Amino acid sequence: MKSVRRVSAAVVTAGAVLAAGAFSATAQAAAVATPSIAAKGGYVMNNGTGKSLYTKAADTRRSTGSTTKIMTARVVLAQPNLNLDAKVTVQKAYSDYIVDNNYASSARLIVGDKVTVRQLLYGLMLPSGCDAAYALADKFGSGSTRSARVKSFIGKMNSTAKSLGLSNTHFDSFDGIGHGANYSTPRDLTKLASNAMKYSTFRSVVKTKSTKQKVSTKSGGYRYMSWSNTNNLLSGYSGTIGVKTGSGPEAKYCLVFAATRNGKTMIGTVLASTSVDARTSDAKKLMDYGFKK
Repeated sequence: MKSVRRVSAAVVTAGAVLAAGAFSATAQAAAVATPSIAAKGGYVMNNGTGKSLYTKAADTRRSTGSTTKIMTARVVLAQPNLNLDAKVTVQKAYSDYIVDNNYASSARLIVGDKVTVRQLLYGLMLPSGCDAAYALADKFGSGSTRSARVKSFIGKMNSTAKSLGLSNTHFDSFDGIGHGANYSTPRDLTKLASNAMKYSTFRSVVKTKSTKQKVSTKSGGYRYMSWSNTNNLLSGYSGTIGVKTGSGPEAKYCLVFAATRNGKTMIGTVLASTSVDARTSDAKKLMDYGFKK
């Protein structure tokens, strides 16, 4: 009997050691190393719970570049009785705007073509078309002149920011080519993106790697427009579902990102990173970190 008891005691002791080891490994896994990123500002949160998981100058205002277009799309999608199939005729002013602004990215819209609001959203978010942004601002702003409509649309962008509690955000452009007062923060942009992702059309657009759209020409025929997404996380990070790139002389390299794995969604922002590759690497690090938390 004594020998049986000794064996049982040994088994219990070994089990306790194994349990302690497992606990230690779990504790080590819980203490995930905080990542170091090249961007001057960064933020990531659990989209389901809203819990902040990483912050770096998360409330410091910075130029946003084309991540501004998240708000452009958000304002359009919130319009009452929105008809995504309504046609918009491409004006010469939209084309001239691209020519006049050295840093304007383009959806290569052709004057006289008739494109739908839905197609403009793809042109806005995939190739980051400033011409598409202009067309949407002109379409959904109020006023008897184009400049009045654009001013009205930017007003809607700012009132939306206020309604969403984005206290460190202000827009003075429809596309991110700012005039000294176009700024946000990693936390605010993440909150904005999280809200925009509640719209099914927005989710569908921002997760699209590339698209070919049939548009009507001035002469009554048609042509195809092909657009590719500037967000290379869509093909370089498993589970990516969006959201938007941005860049510019002042903004440097920005990225608002989101990914879902095992039913959990991480969403975040990096502002003023050092290169396209660095902003991508920064976003991957923050999402990896978030998924481990």
